[in-house]
Amino acid sequence: MSYFGDVRIVGTMHDRYDEVLTPKATALIAALHREFDGRRRELLALRAERAAQRAGGAVLDFLPETRAIREDGTWRVAPAAPGLIDRRVEITGPTDVKMTINALNSGAKVWLADHEDANTPLWENMIQGQLNLRDAIDRKIDYTSPEGKRYELKPDTELATIVLRPRGWHLPEKHILVDRRETSGSLVDFALYMTLSAGAQIARGQGPYFYLPKMESHLEARLWNDVFIRAQEFLGIPRGTIRATALIETYPAAFEMEEILYELREHSAGLNAGRWDYMFSIIKSFRTRGRQFLLPDRNSVTMTAPFMRAYAQLLVKTCHKRGAHAIGGMAAFIPSKDPQANEMAFAKVLEDKTREAGDGFDGSWVAHPGMVGVCRDAFDAVLKDRPNQLDLPISRTPISAAQLLDVASANGQVTEIGLRNNVSVGIQYLESWLRGHGAVGINNLMEDAATAEISRSQVWQWLHTGIKLADGEVVSSELVTRVIAEEMAKITAILSADSIVNGRWNDAREMFENMVLSNDYPEFLTLPAYAKMP
Repeated sequence: MSYFGDVRIVGTMHDRYDEVLTPKATALIAALHREFDGRRRELLALRAERAAQRAGGAVLDFLPETRAIREDGTWRVAPAAPGLIDRRVEITGPTDVKMTINALNSGAKVWLADHEDANTPLWENMIQGQLNLRDAIDRKIDYTSPEGKRYELKPDTELATIVLRPRGWHLPEKHILVDRRETSGSLVDFALYMTLSAGAQIARGQGPYFYLPKMESHLEARLWNDVFIRAQEFLGIPRGTIRATALIETYPAAFEMEEILYELREHSAGLNAGRWDYMFSIIKSFRTRGRQFLLPDRNSVTMTAPFMRAYAQLLVKTCHKRGAHAIGGMAAFIPSKDPQANEMAFAKVLEDKTREAGDGFDGSWVAHPGMVGVCRDAFDAVLKDRPNQLDLPISRTPISAAQLLDVASANGQVTEIGLRNNVSVGIQYLESWLRGHGAVGINNLMEDAATAEISRSQVWQWLHTGIKLADGEVVSSELVTRVIAEEMAKITAILSADSIVNGRWNDAREMFENMVLSNDYPEFLTLPAYAKMP
């Protein structure tokens, strides 16, 4: 245990951790905690209040109190910062040493260095990840695998611009206490990166850039903007040096896109269509409202569904109206050893990215270096020699609240295969998460926390709505319990004895089963899972 004044570090201090957890870093954590943690907690309470209103029959709509902001055609966000002008392909992934090197070498324009959904809040991940980022900025990072394969940054090559995604406002950091209270994972991740790496990024001609996850309102964006201002003052950095891209990955945020840009405008780098968490949020937001908001099998809901098209088109229109980048969603496919499966995966990614480029997006995400070229080709074909599509005419076609809410327009069925897939993938991902791995390849897809959230939420909704599967069988607690047992047996049948003994399979199964069968719905599975993590 270490003390920095009233800041207590209860996490184990390993080699080089003192380079991250410095007096300056802990002083900034303390300052941000004392000034902003109360507001953070109030906004989380406001989320719960609005969720209760929706459960009682309220619907989402564009806010009447912010109409003036939407109708004011004069304001724009700050011009794109160095390294964020051309973003035609972005790669996402955790900040372990191997992924850090592979992502920066991948040929992508931007790397979303993830301390959130593709990572886990294991203490070692959070602190070693900060060291890996600084070492990468200094080009002093390398890695040799147990098999003897060496990884290092390509010399004399332009590397991807680093954009850190801190944890969401709802996640705590239990290993750092200020005034004997747990701190915010968001503020800790942000403060550590600012004190360790912001200066080095500025010196190389870029800056400290961030992706902001899970926000539900412009008030949460305003909080981030105030945090940015305070941190820049604390570190003596010019105001506006920080840039942030907000993920529109919650259902409520889709109705406040313009307001979120407005609150962040001097620090804004655009918006991203976080499609998988968006689907999770749809289920979560209206899970008790019957079949009107019930999604079919998750793999059958694509971006061509009318309500998803409306969401994507509104995001592009909103961004370009205000001079901001619009970044498309994740392609989760990863290459496999099966040529036929690869051909199908590459074709689907190309189709997806071609549609996004044609819709006006300025770039998009992939989860694996092997998919960077496909995404780049799709955007190259549309962008030509332009760095982005900010100069395109802005669509005059209105997008209504009714279009965003038309979840029933999704084609597809609720099937036994879909139920079994949710159970199997949910348990497999949770087991990996509990061991500290947040990006997991399952069935040729790179899955992150959004996958597990959708999986367990769909099973919960189908069960508590009493939905019938396509074959006519009602989703009951007995059926779900049986499917969990059967899918768990399939998983363990192909595991090695070592994987069973040293894994977290019992914990993962128990957690998944409890979450889907309970009448109480946990807002985020990562909160109870974090309690089971050292």
